Amino acid sequence: MALTKLRDHSFTQGLTEEQLASLASMAQEVTFQENELILVDGQRSTSFYLVTRGSVAVELRTGSFAVCVQALGPGQAFGWSALLNDQDTLFQVRAREKTTALMLKGSDLQDLCKIDTSFAAAILQRTLQLVAGRVKATEIRFAEMCGVKL
Repeated sequence: MALTKLRDHSFTQGLTEEQLASLASMAQEVTFQENELILVDGQRSTSFYLVTRGSVAVELRTGSFAVCVQALGPGQAFGWSALLNDQDTLFQVRAREKTTALMLKGSDLQDLCKIDTSFAAAILQRTLQLVAGRVKATEIRFAEMCGVKL
């Protein structure tokens, strides 16, 4: 089941069957209920998620409120901080509705990257695209809050 979902997921498009099978062997399907907090900013990041159904909100949080920076749905991913050693989560992530994702332990992904350098290069490229998208979404959101059009 995980292999089929990985074949269909945007983040994994272009990976070889062997690479997809390696990911499938470490993937765990998880479900989150509406409004459930998945990642808390400032906590140690351990897992990377591929959304397969539903949607999540990526939020910047202060002591008194949270601002949605980006909404993610099927085919999108979050939790890229888990791919870095000793990195805290930078954004809070909350389920907007009942949501299903494939969860991959960051340490397992790091281990696979050490073994398969072509996989590592592909994951690095995709992860950098995630980070760039998150930075752009943050820039747009703050510009909106300041009344500036980008």
